[in-house]
Order: sequence, then C-alpha cells, then structure tokens
Amino acid sequence: MASNSSSMKLLCMVVMVMVVVAPTTHALTCGQVSSSLSPCINYLKSGGAVPSPCCNGIRSLNSAAKTPADRKTACKCLQSAAGSIKGLNLNLAAGLPGKCGVNVPYKISPSTNCNSVQ
Repeated sequence: MASNSSSMKLLCMVVMVMVVVAPTTHALTCGQVSSSLSPCINYLKSGGAVPSPCCNGIRSLNSAAKTPADRKTACKCLQSAAGSIKGLNLNLAAGLPGKCGVNVPYKISPSTNCNSVQ
C-alpha cells in the first residue's frame, strides 16, 4: 500500500510540474499592434521608402497573429489606429504588407469587416 501511495504522490507532482511549466497562450493586444507598427507612421503619412523596422514590425505582427481571434483583434486595432492618425494615407496603409513581402488575409482599410476575418 505504501508503494501505491508513493506512486500517487509522484504522479501528482509530475502533473503539477506539467501545469506550472506548460506554455500559456497570450492573446494579441492593440498595444502589441501599435508597438509593431509605430515605425511605419511616417511612411503611412508621407510615403517614400518603407523603413526596415516597419517591415520587421509587420512580419512580427503577422507571425504573432496565429489564430482567427488574433487576426480579428489585429484588424480591429488597425482600424482603430487608422481612425486616430491624422494625415494617414489609406492607399499606403493598404499596400504596406505587400511592400514588406507579407501576405495579410484581409485588406487594411477602415471598411474591412473584421468580424469576417479568419
């Protein structure tokens, strides 16, 4: 019986360790979206060459948006940001992922229905 009790304690310890060290999922936030795209602001207002930190941010954001929920959040955050940045050129915003070699599954536009983003 003592052996069974020890085995049970060991099993409980293993399960507890697995729970503690298991990777946690983090939902994408508007703060992450803003941070990733902040190097793009000047380009989105005045055009010119796309800064490499901007493309790095686009790639990073695209990699972080792994789930449909993350992609919807990113879409909504982009729409919100687009509405708050004065002088934003919407055509430059829509074409930015392509200029950085990134395929985004929706058009970056205030008219995009983010609820339909998969």
